[in-house]
Amino acid sequence: MSFITGTHLPRRTFLRGMGAAVALPFLDAMVPAGRLGRTVAAAAADVTRLVCIEEVHGLPGCNEWGASRHLFAPAAVGSDFELPTESALKPLEPFRDYLTIVSNTDVRMAEAFSPPEIGGDHFRSSAVFLTQSHPKQTQGSDLFVGTSLDQLYAQRFGQSTPMPSLELCIENLDQAGGCTYNYSCAYTDSISWSSPSEPLPMIRDPRVAFEMLFGAGGTPEERAERRATRRSILDWILSAVAEVRKELGTVDRRRLDRYLDDVREVERRIRMVEGRNDGGEPRELPDAPRGVPDSFSEHMQLLFDLQVLALETDMTRVISFKTGRDAQNRVFPESGTNRPFHPASHHGNDEERILDFNTICRYRVGQLPHFLERLRDTMEGEASLLDKTAIIWGSPMADANIHNHRRCPLVLLGRANGHLTGNLHLKAADGTPMANAMLALVQSLGLELDTFGDSDGTLSLTEPHAAGAI
Repeated sequence: MSFITGTHLPRRTFLRGMGAAVALPFLDAMVPAGRLGRTVAAAAADVTRLVCIEEVHGLPGCNEWGASRHLFAPAAVGSDFELPTESALKPLEPFRDYLTIVSNTDVRMAEAFSPPEIGGDHFRSSAVFLTQSHPKQTQGSDLFVGTSLDQLYAQRFGQSTPMPSLELCIENLDQAGGCTYNYSCAYTDSISWSSPSEPLPMIRDPRVAFEMLFGAGGTPEERAERRATRRSILDWILSAVAEVRKELGTVDRRRLDRYLDDVREVERRIRMVEGRNDGGEPRELPDAPRGVPDSFSEHMQLLFDLQVLALETDMTRVISFKTGRDAQNRVFPESGTNRPFHPASHHGNDEERILDFNTICRYRVGQLPHFLERLRDTMEGEASLLDKTAIIWGSPMADANIHNHRRCPLVLLGRANGHLTGNLHLKAADGTPMANAMLALVQSLGLELDTFGDSDGTLSLTEPHAAGAI
């Protein structure tokens, strides 16, 4: 192949071996010669990626006392804001230029609409986060809520990728049947809905996600044989790598080598987790799949690294990530407290217990910088993936102590190909639906959508003094 004479490496290039199909990242060799070819390639590479991350149980900064201490929303609006040391968002300070804080928005669709729904907030909230619609109370198959924002985006911008979207989670979400307060567990177990009645399953096991990204094209028997040899997936494509590599320029070779090193390292870490969990020692998560680390941080980092690889190779442009399950009692000793997550959220307005809950929340938010750093350090052409990605991080609950859904936490990260400026705190007018901010974001990214959920307008994501509904 010759890249000088006008032929080029196709963007959708896979290096294939037994039970393996490894997609390549964007390389200069994928840009055709000539102005038109370069324009087309650049346009394809610049579709904004969308990552949606749900946090359950809200934040203590949405409690009246926590708000007075600015544990979530900063005191100042605009770019001249400070994040106090105690703020749950303090771990994001190094990425301030990519940080847009949106405070004072409501998720009213997660509230109880009728007496039988009172008390069931934990069992419907997750379904509301990306749909901003009210779930139908049922334990049967007649589910109904709304199509989620990630799936609306995937239907428009994800159809040309091998995976229109990718859905991941951290906690055990495979409970069947009905949950408490007459809600189907489907509402609790997924944040992605391809239609109002179709929740999408979320992947917890890093091995399963890895095989989806790099194991396509082979039979289950081939993949099992490859794993049994304890050899890397890359060992099966060495000849294909060598053939492509000799045709690349120096910069592309370095980029390809770094990418393959990242794939090999993620695979090595997955094997280490599986080996540790097969060792016979008691597990902290005895019911978790063998590929799931007992450590929350290790699990989060593995799934974040897989997301970076998925976005880098354009295997998908849309990801949803559920980092917890409502009413879970998991303990996070790495946070500095051994109080279980759900009980800690019911702090009874005791200031010391609010700060204890804040310690857990700050630790959980503290997992995000690993993802942001990896995106920032992964270049695609002249810009980083962090520049080309919009990340929605938020919760459909505000003050979990009273199951409140007013003034919920919402944070936008990344530059979204210039549609987000970063270094900004926006405070919405009282009563503004969170759906307004979500609608404004996807409209700016090119999604033709007039309304979303309970939106009653849009929310400016660049003008701190025009932050009301318009």
